[in-house]
Amino acid sequence: MTGFRTLDEAQVSGKRVLVRVDLNVPVKDGQVTDATRIERVAPTIIELADKGAKVILLAHFGRPKGEPNSEMSLEPIAAATAGVLGRKVAFAADCIGEQAAKAIAALADGDILLLENTRFHKGEEKNDPDFVKALAANGDVYVNDAFSAAHRAHASTEGLAHLLPAYAGRTMQAELEALEKGLGKPVKPVVAIVGGAKVSTKIDLLMNLVKRVDALVIGGGMANTFLAARGTDVGKSLCEHDLAPTAKQIMIEAATAGCAIVLPTDAVVAREFKANAANETISVEAVPADAMILDVGPKTVEMVNQWIEKAQTLVWNGPLGAFEIEPFDAATVAAAKFAADRTGAGKLVSVAGGGDTVSALNHAGVADDFSYVSTAGGAFLEWMEGKELPGVVALSK
Repeated sequence: MTGFRTLDEAQVSGKRVLVRVDLNVPVKDGQVTDATRIERVAPTIIELADKGAKVILLAHFGRPKGEPNSEMSLEPIAAATAGVLGRKVAFAADCIGEQAAKAIAALADGDILLLENTRFHKGEEKNDPDFVKALAANGDVYVNDAFSAAHRAHASTEGLAHLLPAYAGRTMQAELEALEKGLGKPVKPVVAIVGGAKVSTKIDLLMNLVKRVDALVIGGGMANTFLAARGTDVGKSLCEHDLAPTAKQIMIEAATAGCAIVLPTDAVVAREFKANAANETISVEAVPADAMILDVGPKTVEMVNQWIEKAQTLVWNGPLGAFEIEPFDAATVAAAKFAADRTGAGKLVSVAGGGDTVSALNHAGVADDFSYVSTAGGAFLEWMEGKELPGVVALSK
């Protein structure tokens, strides 16, 4: 994909390079508990520093609503970032103004500085032109390496790209190239697996996918809504009965587009939602009135794996069952391992994303075996919905 500018085209030696990164990491008692997002942006930061840039990191943390808030300061994250990079990371107590300017003036080529939370200013989320100018005064070049924030038209994710020479960082580049292989210009047949609790949160996603994929596998609580819309009694299962007309419309759109809708034929049911609850595997047509579907059954897994075997490209968002509690993780784990094996054999391009999906693939032990796993959450979902992402559009050539 060559529709955006990359670091291969950037002259950065001796330049002040503003790098928008995602450092919105979990913190407990002042310590970062999961450094995955820092690890993702490390290659871009190190490359720029090694090329002699003065690397100035911009990031948000939490939702301070445009006011300074000591609990949402990025200062503890500077130390964690230094730990991941194996290099010193300086910190400035503001992202604009005198404090930022002073810290930047002290940088030598190759040094790294983290500026304080951009969301401490109201102008960040409003993409206020004056705030964008104040940020731009700190740099000569802008690099966006935060795909996870690319669906927001904020000052540090979109506005800066209009005032400074703008490029995609290596993480952003990898994400966009993977997504292009997933749905932009995929090798067919394309199969999508969409799971999770509710249809209501994924209507746009489903409507977009049925026009673009050859088969759509629906799992999780969402599948219950489709089964009920088809007239199947799902007992006490999580189900949005009021969305039956929407589910029917999606099935009609799929039939028109020639997309197969794959729904469970058997299910694992229980009377309690807890780990190792007494359960049984039955046909979806025989769910007892007092039971709930907590996972798809082995026949459904076999059917899903047959679709994965036919596919050249797989896009995955959401688990097939209540994977957080055993034994209702079995279907998600089995399908994930099968997809990982196909990917490893060079027979499948597999792109997955969304918070629960990442957790599920980590749980199955295969997150590193997929072609690409996006940690971007909302941005990944909006991309799957076919929406333009302001932060990506701003990097277009």
